[in-house]
Amino acid sequence: MKRIIILIFIVITLIQPVNAADFEAPTVPDYAQSFMPQEPQTFGEGLLYILKEAIRNFQPAITDALKVCGILITTCLLISLLETIPGANTKVTSLVGTITVAIVLLQSTNSFISLGSETVTQLSEYGKLLLPVMTAAVAAQGSASMSATLYAGTAIFDALLCHIIAAFIVPMLYVYLCVCITGSAIKENALNKLRDIIKWLMTWSLKLVLYVFTGYITVSGVISGTADAAAVKAAKLTISGVVPIVGGILSDASETVLISTAIVKNSVGIYGLLAIISIWIGPFIQTGAQYLMLKITSAVCCIFTEKQPTKLLQDFCGAMGMVLAMTGTVCLLLLISMVCFMKGAA
Repeated sequence: MKRIIILIFIVITLIQPVNAADFEAPTVPDYAQSFMPQEPQTFGEGLLYILKEAIRNFQPAITDALKVCGILITTCLLISLLETIPGANTKVTSLVGTITVAIVLLQSTNSFISLGSETVTQLSEYGKLLLPVMTAAVAAQGSASMSATLYAGTAIFDALLCHIIAAFIVPMLYVYLCVCITGSAIKENALNKLRDIIKWLMTWSLKLVLYVFTGYITVSGVISGTADAAAVKAAKLTISGVVPIVGGILSDASETVLISTAIVKNSVGIYGLLAIISIWIGPFIQTGAQYLMLKITSAVCCIFTEKQPTKLLQDFCGAMGMVLAMTGTVCLLLLISMVCFMKGAA
């Protein structure tokens, strides 16, 4: 009897309360600090702060995009005036218009592709720091197998996705633009078909990774319940829409995150969610503003200029959409993982 009492006493003294709040999430990179709220009480408050900062930064991004679009509209106007000159060669003017549009857009498009690639790297690197913390927090609350399964899956698919983006999508974006410019200049239908194939391959490479990832966490039993069903729905719907990935992220994925944060109050998880959004939203604003203005510019230019320069504008707009897609896919993968970790910590 004495031994049993001593054993119980030892066990009681060794028991320590463990909570996910005891773990600290890594800080966000310097460039995302301006979007990150100062110790928000709830996820909703933090998200509201990020959105306010995003709106504040949207005007400068639109102003920069307007400068480029102003040059493009002026160029298309000059080309249309050249076409009205008696005896003007329409093939030559169309070629000049195509080359001019390409020269104006190539520099800015290259900078946005580089920005998107850097954002993917930043999201992935932050995920490598954050996910082990969430794994330890969930494992400490008795869900060791679940946390290990989710961490392994997220790490593998994140690495795979980043490799596909760096080794395939980014190089193919430049090939896509070269094919678009050449096809617009010489009006070759075979090149236009090749352009469509390249775009299809890039889009479906992102779709495939995200679909397989959501299938993995579904089959492995990591997700369950209403909130997690919404997560799967969000992952599948974010691929479609006028703006690839982005439209779904702003609606379905954010709805999923809000549902899950209503289930569990986890300071590390909430900070991680806000940090991921803060890293992603700055480049999204810049690229999204350029995407939006190119859409408007192509609609305006098609009124008074020839088809080829306008079609090239739309092709460059498609490249901007692909940049939004690749950053949005990485962001969404991490958000879904964080939602599942927070569910496991409930």
